[in-house]
Amino acid sequence: MCWTDRAGALKKLTVFLTFLGLVAVTAAMAWSGFDSVLHAVMRIGLGGFLVMVCCQLLVDGVLGLAWHAAFPELGYFRLLSARMVRDAAATCLPFSQLGGIVIGIRATCSSHGFYKGDKREVALPEAACANLVDITTEVMGQVAFVLLAVAFLVAHQRSSPFVVPVVCGAVFLIAGTAGFIWTQRHGGNLFRKFGGTFTRSLASQWHENLTQGADDLQEQMEAAWSRPWHICRSALYHFVGWLGSAAMLWLTARFLGAHLSFPNAVAVEGVTCAIMSLGFLVPGSLGVQEGAYMALGHAFGIDPSVSLGLSLLRRGREIIIGIPVLLAWQFMEMHGLRGNDKTDEDKAAYPPPSSVVKDSHLG
Repeated sequence: MCWTDRAGALKKLTVFLTFLGLVAVTAAMAWSGFDSVLHAVMRIGLGGFLVMVCCQLLVDGVLGLAWHAAFPELGYFRLLSARMVRDAAATCLPFSQLGGIVIGIRATCSSHGFYKGDKREVALPEAACANLVDITTEVMGQVAFVLLAVAFLVAHQRSSPFVVPVVCGAVFLIAGTAGFIWTQRHGGNLFRKFGGTFTRSLASQWHENLTQGADDLQEQMEAAWSRPWHICRSALYHFVGWLGSAAMLWLTARFLGAHLSFPNAVAVEGVTCAIMSLGFLVPGSLGVQEGAYMALGHAFGIDPSVSLGLSLLRRGREIIIGIPVLLAWQFMEMHGLRGNDKTDEDKAAYPPPSSVVKDSHLG
């Protein structure tokens, strides 16, 4: 199967999973009762919803600190804006998490962002390395958060059917994270050893570009992982960010009149995040998030309409933040491209004096 066929198949799978997720959300609302769900959502009021949006922005600030802890040379506001663009693409656009990562790399490369200080262009290998390492440290923090959630879930209900699957999922997550870290630290050596066999049939220029790009990426990875204290600080900040998401769930539940303690909120949010990680190919985790909230809410005595309302309010605050972020990023990208085009036109119309003198000699 050629690359175009694979890309087409992946696109069809994404569309199918999006449609399936929308059907699942609609079915959940119909089962809970549209009126009941709407009534549960409206309990929060405009003021409460704005409080949740502000809390989400605070958590985003912590996630920016987590990324900056691993890559302080890139600048906090550059990384914060790139992180918000990456999350907005993953939650608001019909892409899987992989599509959000690609857009996040582009946002990291760009010198046109929400920041004013650092205007330098970041090379593609450096941007790719920064995003991959940030995702890895986020998963490291998530593993600790999920284990804490399992502990709280067992303390609340030892016979919960979620305990064994989530523990197994956490073990696979730990193994996958360890393998991902090993690949980042040694993948370049493997590519140098075996990659030539697969790229030798390409044009010589493409072969050299791929080899050079892999070498540059590996150098960036080795430099990033040679600073273990930075990696640990980043993972710790991410863990704090996960606790912040649990705090938002606890606060939202109180706005909706549900009695949920903070440890129980950690259990619900942690297990939900573990389930959503398994469904990373589903765009925006449509249906997966709603099903997890409803199942876990039932385990903690929360009405299904309220559990579904918690999920919808989470999506609401992500959309309220994500859409303006994407629009602002697109505007700045277009503005930057126009500025580059104008600079190129000025260079063509007014060449440097040295080139004019050289051309006059040639004449």
